[in-house]
Amino acid sequence: MKVREILVTSALPYANGYIHLGHLVEYIQTDIWVRAMKAQGHQVTYVCADDAHGTAIMLKAQDNGITPEEQIATVKASHEADFAKFLINFDNYHSTHSEENKEFSELIYRRLSSAGHISTKDVEQLFDPEKQLFLADRFVKGTCPECDSPDQYGDNCEVCGTTYNATELKNPQSTLSGATPVLKTSKHYFFNLPEFEQFLKDWTRSDNRLQTSVANKLQEWFEASLATWDISRDAPYFGFQIPDTPSDEPDKYFYVWLDAPVGYMASFKNLCDKRAGTEQALDFDHYWAQENEHKTEVYHFIGKDIVYFHALFWPAMLAGSEYRTPTGVFAHGFLMVNGEKMSKSRGTFIKAETYAEHLHPEYLRYYFASKLSDKVEDINLDLEDFMQKVNSDLVGKVVNIASRSAGFLVKKYDGMLSEVCVESELLEDITKTGDEIAAAYENREFSRAMRLIMQCADKANEYIDAKKPWSLAKLEGTEQEVQDVCSVAINIFRQLMVYLAPVLPELTNNAKEFLNLDDLSFASRNEWLLGHKINKFKPLMQRIEEKDIEAMVEDSKASLTQADAPAATESSKPAAKDKAPATNADAEQTDYIGIEDFAKVEMKVAHVLECNHVEGADKLLQFTLDVGEDKPRNVFSGIRKFYEPEQLINKKVICVTNLAPRKMKFGVSEGMVLSTGEPKTGLTVVTLPDACVVGDVLA
Repeated sequence: MKVREILVTSALPYANGYIHLGHLVEYIQTDIWVRAMKAQGHQVTYVCADDAHGTAIMLKAQDNGITPEEQIATVKASHEADFAKFLINFDNYHSTHSEENKEFSELIYRRLSSAGHISTKDVEQLFDPEKQLFLADRFVKGTCPECDSPDQYGDNCEVCGTTYNATELKNPQSTLSGATPVLKTSKHYFFNLPEFEQFLKDWTRSDNRLQTSVANKLQEWFEASLATWDISRDAPYFGFQIPDTPSDEPDKYFYVWLDAPVGYMASFKNLCDKRAGTEQALDFDHYWAQENEHKTEVYHFIGKDIVYFHALFWPAMLAGSEYRTPTGVFAHGFLMVNGEKMSKSRGTFIKAETYAEHLHPEYLRYYFASKLSDKVEDINLDLEDFMQKVNSDLVGKVVNIASRSAGFLVKKYDGMLSEVCVESELLEDITKTGDEIAAAYENREFSRAMRLIMQCADKANEYIDAKKPWSLAKLEGTEQEVQDVCSVAINIFRQLMVYLAPVLPELTNNAKEFLNLDDLSFASRNEWLLGHKINKFKPLMQRIEEKDIEAMVEDSKASLTQADAPAATESSKPAAKDKAPATNADAEQTDYIGIEDFAKVEMKVAHVLECNHVEGADKLLQFTLDVGEDKPRNVFSGIRKFYEPEQLINKKVICVTNLAPRKMKFGVSEGMVLSTGEPKTGLTVVTLPDACVVGDVLA
């Protein structure tokens, strides 16, 4: 077997917030893949870092009365502690605020500039006269220039879906100081992304670098034409200064998203320096030099909300600066809890630390593995299903095999297994299944791997149930048969530990002690345990109790207060353009309404008679709805980028019918069609069964 040399990264967590379960989807997914590939004999290096730059961190440090360096050091320590709890085994965890990252960011910029890929132009922006800084879109609120809805952020209207520049807002106001911002012009530096359009079209469609759905989504960017990318920010800003700028020009800094992915290279270089001169030495150029792109492999695991940075900007930057591009970029979906967006009020916005205080992290690792596939799909953590699945699969099936068999072997045979396998066909079948499981791991089809493993566990339990060693042990002359049956069971249990090791490393290590083994690599499954001595069995995993989940949920309601959040975001909105959120859970709001307010909302079953594009509106669809009244209603909805009209015609939907009519540029909207999800990443219209009666009021 050829040993592959692989470098793996996860997206860098932003250094102004805690780790929660939504983040952990990605790090657990990556860690399982890395462990699986290592178990199969490949040389795999896993690096990550804190994303430590940007206005948000600067402002948070000011609020906390400390320096940005102190702020990011505190958060980094918190992140590393949380990752360790969940057995995320980085080979190196660094920071983008490092000498290595400064060196590579400047080098990449200079190479791009020398090749003519950097340009400048004056940009008019909103400026806070009190804070004395230019305002990113999320630091501005005002009235939508399209539908006149108040209290909208500076990039898009959450009511009508229109996108715009912050300078177009009516009555703009700084969310940092409350001051009325003024227009001010500043020179900005741009990366000329359109120059790489053909390269990116080829790159995104070649060699399975991206999932098909991601490549298809990126096609929309090409159809809309790529634009130059603003890579600079004005002082004050926490980050790296752009080198070689004119001496009479105010300080310019790299936009956080320029140096953030460079952090992958920086963390790896930091590891190379640490290992220099040792048996584990690594050569930086061997992985990152352009000429070595087909000798080594580089993979990025990311959330679907940051695909455009990793699949357009990043490969273009690398190609333009003469570095290799990623072998693959793997995106995953968001995390839902109990079928809904993570919620502070319901206690389902759960910090990693809070979870670990109540439940074993390996429960979550297994549950995520049972849900994750190679698709860009949201996954749902249903807490009732979570409890039942862990108790049934891990405790009731897997661990139960060992607990049912080990006692007989230790008490009657001093822990010795039989010299021969009396069920070689069964064991060969389970051993061969390892090839399918290994392939499923490599292809990131973890849910398929878990199904195959549990099928093997089912076969073992069916075998034990059929042979009934507890009954055999009561009969005369069956000593050898009891030993043989229990030995087969222990051998299957060993195979399951081999297969589950990437997901459950702690359980596997404990099982090693019980099995009296040092090696549980994938190759070890081919050597059965014959005439082998095991140790006394100790409980390997406890059942999840409902009270523990309830306590975790209650603690999550209490712990996520403003005072408790060590580095909460500086506003209630995700950092849209300066920093994309890690999951849709980051958009959680805590502004409550009373039940009496909610009772005022009237929702009716509506039949979609017509659905059409709106000429001149990129975001809107126009609905003609039958809501059981004398005449149909006209409703506009900002979901055009998620649906084609024909997908919704004749559907039964929910319409808010007592919403005040809203006069828009394209006509009057007489209600609201209910959708779920995030306006930036995906909205799903709530549809009802055909049996629902048009005009019925929904309670």
